[in-house]
Amino acid sequence: MSTRIAFLKGHGTENDFVIVPDPENVIDLSPTAVAALCDRRAGIGGDGLLHVVRSAAHPEARGMAAEAEWFMDYRNGDGSVSEMCGNGVRVFARYLQRAGHVAAGDIAVATRGGVKAVHLSKDGDVTVGMGKARLPEGDVNVTVGDRSWPARNVNMGNPHAVAFVDDLAQAGDLFAPPLFSPAAAYPDGVNVEFVVDRGPGHVAMRVHERGAGETRSCGTGACAVAVAAARRDGADPAGTGTHATYTVDVPGGTLVITERPDGQIEMTGPAVIVAEGEIDAEWLENAIR
Repeated sequence: MSTRIAFLKGHGTENDFVIVPDPENVIDLSPTAVAALCDRRAGIGGDGLLHVVRSAAHPEARGMAAEAEWFMDYRNGDGSVSEMCGNGVRVFARYLQRAGHVAAGDIAVATRGGVKAVHLSKDGDVTVGMGKARLPEGDVNVTVGDRSWPARNVNMGNPHAVAFVDDLAQAGDLFAPPLFSPAAAYPDGVNVEFVVDRGPGHVAMRVHERGAGETRSCGTGACAVAVAAARRDGADPAGTGTHATYTVDVPGGTLVITERPDGQIEMTGPAVIVAEGEIDAEWLENAIR
């Protein structure tokens, strides 16, 4: 390992990430190393880590290399691997632009949730094609303390349970994962969104993300919330032939989610790079012992 490892720090609606450029996939980022880097007191700090790798250099992405040059090897803040991160994709694309790998316009990014179409607009916002939502059958409930709510099971390449509540404070502190049932609905855990209405086509949410706790924003969660809200409101673009668009307020800002008649979902929001520097390799080696 070299004595210095380049990194950047970025966020999308305050969902923040450590970014580690590693085009040839030569840096060993073990779960322990990722957790150390994402530690907010002893490390750099972040909800997750964006490992930037050429698709052809990563065994999980080689099959997507013909469609997308770059692979977002995303890790949660505790070091665990995740299928997708919507805010992360926007920040990942912004990094590629900053590094000169891509220009404004349309690009493709490989993820464990498939290849995502991304548009870098000249006004600074980034739009990500998030794919289609799956709505698994079966009743789901989530519980915080002595209160329970029915939740909508929505899969955006990763699992979500969306619960509509009267007040976002009812979600509690969200330090610990909310309980859910039945256990079989989410064998690998779940992201849980609590949602209130703000007006027509306008909702606000809080989220507990698997492996990260409460975060300031969750892109796939905002998409899941918009789909759940649309179905609750009787809107299904596949049936009506018209787009369904929801403004979703998160603690860190605002995202705009559109579900098209073909089922494809687009998410638009900001992506910001705030710093860059070098990780001391000796510190990292000591941190993971």
